[in-house]
Amino acid sequence: MLEAARVSQSSLPVIDISGLSSPNLSDRKAVAAKLRAACLYNGFFYISNHGVDEGLVADVFTEAAAFFDLPPETKAEVDKSRSKVNRGYEPLQGQTLEPGAPPDLKEGYYVGPEHAPDDPRVLAGMFNHGANQWPSSRPNFKPVMEAYLNVMLDLSARMMGGIALSLDLPEGYFKGYCTDAMATVRLLHYPPQAANGNPDQKGAGAHTDFGGLTLLRQGDVGGLQVWDQATGGWIHADPVPGTYVVNLGDMIARWSNDRYRSTLHRVVNASGRERYSVPFFYTGNYAHKVECIPTCLAPGEEPKYPPVTVEEHMRAMYKRTYK
Repeated sequence: MLEAARVSQSSLPVIDISGLSSPNLSDRKAVAAKLRAACLYNGFFYISNHGVDEGLVADVFTEAAAFFDLPPETKAEVDKSRSKVNRGYEPLQGQTLEPGAPPDLKEGYYVGPEHAPDDPRVLAGMFNHGANQWPSSRPNFKPVMEAYLNVMLDLSARMMGGIALSLDLPEGYFKGYCTDAMATVRLLHYPPQAANGNPDQKGAGAHTDFGGLTLLRQGDVGGLQVWDQATGGWIHADPVPGTYVVNLGDMIARWSNDRYRSTLHRVVNASGRERYSVPFFYTGNYAHKVECIPTCLAPGEEPKYPPVTVEEHMRAMYKRTYK
């Protein structure tokens, strides 16, 4: 029940997005056409030529592996329970993504944009806005993660411009959503799943992602599985060097009235090795309202979802997966 098929690359295409940085609108629209095809199919695809420095990516994985290798008592010093804004270390089995399934067999670390105590959003109690926690035993951890966060915010905003064009919208349609955007760098460590373990337990249970876009950097150990709409079964999304796996989150589905899918995926680490991955969850401006794009409606079709702010949506999603 935890197995998946290996399929041709056409099911999960690799899209060269260098054209999104071109000054020529025709080049940007050419990339958008490929994004559109992928979003209408599984909502999962790889991107190449994204501009993120491979040296920085290597540093992120080095710091992640070193942190997770620390003694439990050291990791507990930055436990997420010490943060009011869900930042810091999340212990093994700290989250249950799949309703009715056992807790996920993974440990993680949350990093987000830094907000000072006197920031108006912090003073107003806006969800997840505040300060990060940093492990004192890893002096390079903070500068590496902050550098990576900033690079990925830029890449995600560029991708949202491509998504807008793919929906035949003005390129700046999501500008308000991308202004003062929230996002999460989430470091993840999946220990090998025991051969005689609970057959219902997974590294990450089947789920859709909460936000707008997820840009996942995988290490060299696979385990990501995607629900394939065409076959009605799970398929592998194996690591492809130098690429990101991109998938659409629930907010894109709400905006497009499910024209673009937020697809189920899960992690099953049956490799017998330690698995590390770094998803970047692009959530957007928490005050922004997400409501159905009129041009995404077919004649006579009604919106499936009521308007909601990003903050309202995220509060509901955290409540669902964290007891």
